[in-house]
Amino acid sequence: RARYVSAIQDLGGTPLILPMTQDTKVIKGLLDLVDGLLLTGSGPDLDPALYGESKRFKFKIMSPERAGFELKLAQMAVDRDLPVFGVCGGMQVLNVAFGGTLVQDIASEVKGALAHQQKTAAVEPSHEIRVTHGSQLSKIVREPVVWVNSSHHQAIKSLGQGLVVNATAPDGVIEGLEHPECGFALGVQWHPEFLYRQDEHHRRLFEAFLKKAAQV
Repeated sequence: RARYVSAIQDLGGTPLILPMTQDTKVIKGLLDLVDGLLLTGSGPDLDPALYGESKRFKFKIMSPERAGFELKLAQMAVDRDLPVFGVCGGMQVLNVAFGGTLVQDIASEVKGALAHQQKTAAVEPSHEIRVTHGSQLSKIVREPVVWVNSSHHQAIKSLGQGLVVNATAPDGVIEGLEHPECGFALGVQWHPEFLYRQDEHHRRLFEAFLKKAAQV
């Protein structure tokens, strides 16, 4: 979506869309060109086989080419301590890249879950999240509770190695994660690219990411 590009550009960054490849040397060269990595959301799901599970529901699966590319990108970017910001499916990629697993369908697996696929426009927040005190996310948004939009049917189940939760929904669904040992490796389950123009909390997410990238 153009909104990811617009958010980076509007807030002072230069967006560069990376071409998919499975060649590790080419990926290394691509990462040499950038100061930060934004892992965007996606319509299809990661194949559950990537985190050791069988496919239980009839949802569309991301192509092996894109999944493999994004997982390698995430791993290699974190290894070189590039700032990494994962949005929705991008956060799930970050988690799986570190060995974590996913709830394949919230409505089917989480008792009493909220409607995480809102029917209203994505520019309208639909539920609150509770931000973990002392987390990097809390230092960015500067509030214990933030209202977010919601457009996902999957969520984090088990955390990848080194990752910690930084936000949850009222139903317990994980809404954010980060790696405290990295300079900036942070993911959010909502879509701040739809909200940054009217809400400072979501604008601060992109600003914090770009500030870290500027220091690389």
